[in-house]
Amino acid sequence: MSAKILDGKKITEDIKNELKSEVLHLQEKGIIPGLAVILVGDDTASRIYVANKKKACKEIGINSQAFEMPKKTTEKELLELIIKLNQDDKIHGILVQLPLPRHIDEENIINAISSKKDVDCFHPENVCKLFVGTGKLLPCTPAGIVEMLKKNNIEISGKECVIVGRSNIVGKPMALMLLEENGTITIAHSKTKNLAEVTKRADILVVAVGKAGLITQDMVKKDVVVIDVGMNRLENGKIAGDVDFEKVKEVASAITPVPGGVGPMTIAMLMKNAVKAAKQFKS
Repeated sequence: MSAKILDGKKITEDIKNELKSEVLHLQEKGIIPGLAVILVGDDTASRIYVANKKKACKEIGINSQAFEMPKKTTEKELLELIIKLNQDDKIHGILVQLPLPRHIDEENIINAISSKKDVDCFHPENVCKLFVGTGKLLPCTPAGIVEMLKKNNIEISGKECVIVGRSNIVGKPMALMLLEENGTITIAHSKTKNLAEVTKRADILVVAVGKAGLITQDMVKKDVVVIDVGMNRLENGKIAGDVDFEKVKEVASAITPVPGGVGPMTIAMLMKNAVKAAKQFKS
């Protein structure tokens, strides 16, 4: 029997509807959630992400302000904009689209954003809160994955959860969030020996490495739940995940498609963080 397809688009629509209601309540109190999205340079993929975020904001009722800056923008100029947005009471969330041009230090930029407006959950203060389980603003992709599992009634507690990838954006926070849900966690990466032996243990397998088709059918066990975070553009122009979707879905109990799985959930969680940040706002 073929796997259940975990449809991120459908869940996202449900979340957007819930957020619309929350935004209406905030508007009644005179608060219009505001999100500033900063894009430096002309990276095509980043432009698409920013456009999708602006569209989602409009649907929900969030006031989205886009700041598109040329590639030659200096670190000082970018920091000046962030300081200005930190002080703007109408802006509740600030997002700087990564990657930044090489001459700008990403760490300096992330640290400059107010932790209360850090809707990506990259600021050290928010990372620490995530570590101890007190975070209010959660990293968007891992939070979207946990939400997806819960909405599909997939039990995390007591399950063997294997994460392939150790980035600060997905791998590490994913491990913390699944641990918080009482999963038993293994993180695998490029230096892991006998990767297939590790991935075969997984009841829930999250793959986030950016290598098309890395996980094949012989690397997973029957009835595994597979979450594919990869977004890879193939030579023929098509988008593919890190998992061999067609083959793995024959043995998995549930699997995310690429595109249409994790991607929409990430944007939904960004919107959720923007609304949370607005709720915490004190006039």
